[in-house]
Amino acid sequence: MRVVISAGGTGGHIYPAIAIINKIKEEEPDSEILYIGTSDRMEKDLIPELGIKYEEIKVSGLKRKLTLENFRVLYQFLHARNKCKKLIKEFDPDVVIGAGGYVTGPVIWAGKKLGKKTFIHEQNSVVGLSNKYLTKYADKIGVSFSSTLDKFPKDKVVLTGNPCSEKAIGMKKANKEAYGLTKNKKLVLIVMGSLGSKTVNDKIVSFLNDFKDKDYEILFVTGNSYYEKVKKIRVPDNVKIVPFVYELPSLMKATDLMVSRAGASTMSEILVLNIPTIFIPSPYVTNNHQYKNAMDLVNQNAALILEEKNLTKDNLINLIDDTLSDKTKYKNIKDNLKELGIKDSAERIYEVLKGMIMDDKKFF
Repeated sequence: MRVVISAGGTGGHIYPAIAIINKIKEEEPDSEILYIGTSDRMEKDLIPELGIKYEEIKVSGLKRKLTLENFRVLYQFLHARNKCKKLIKEFDPDVVIGAGGYVTGPVIWAGKKLGKKTFIHEQNSVVGLSNKYLTKYADKIGVSFSSTLDKFPKDKVVLTGNPCSEKAIGMKKANKEAYGLTKNKKLVLIVMGSLGSKTVNDKIVSFLNDFKDKDYEILFVTGNSYYEKVKKIRVPDNVKIVPFVYELPSLMKATDLMVSRAGASTMSEILVLNIPTIFIPSPYVTNNHQYKNAMDLVNQNAALILEEKNLTKDNLINLIDDTLSDKTKYKNIKDNLKELGIKDSAERIYEVLKGMIMDDKKFF
């Protein structure tokens, strides 16, 4: 299979793209991949380090308010479309894939104009601006949540889940003792993303000592940027603080309850690993999509939510205590997560891609 793939800006887009690439290579080792990304975001360093052929285009996101800056954005977009047409024509892929971010706009547009099969993936329950624009240029659209199905044309949309989930399933369960934790005590994992959140972290640090007499343990992952501020503070023996956890899903497998933001990739892992979670969605993201992601599970009794504006010592600790002590409530959440989790997302996407290509080549 020859594939052009694009995703950019954040790990929430880039890691699903990598998961799709890995599945394609697993199924068809001789596949050739060309990744088209930005010239100034995290994919420009991450993708080449993985040994994937990389071409960069210069694009910017459209500003949501009226500003002269959008004229520059439009100029960049038009120039990027021309470059993408040249790259795609030369590479001659079987399919062109967009996994989110404004960089995918000119890539999918160019692929469609050149008569290539096109596929886009939406990780969030709220459709991103780029994917709204690209709907008419996509032959097939994969979505992570069933609630997103009715936001795209019925003849195009497929419920695939988020492809990051398959990697999480395959990871080995972490040894809690490696983090200074007790093997047989319940674990509450608090993590606000790789960079952490200063607002939330400040609040949680202010009441870490109030976990002192609890019969469970806390592992608080601060994010690298915040860790220097708190690494020397004194905390109870049942509280551990770390800056970052590599391969977080392995630790999630040893976790009884998680307190987390509601980013798409994290949610996909929570779903397939059946981890009861208290979401504290970031209110600072576009279209408040983390809140809407979280509510997609909360409304199906598969998660709990505590909005950042309501985050206090009593609210969080009481919610943790109630969830861990109420065995019926806890079991219901786990059972509902099990029903909702899609464990073969990358495989589903590969099958969609293969079907598109075979149809194009008149194999059936």
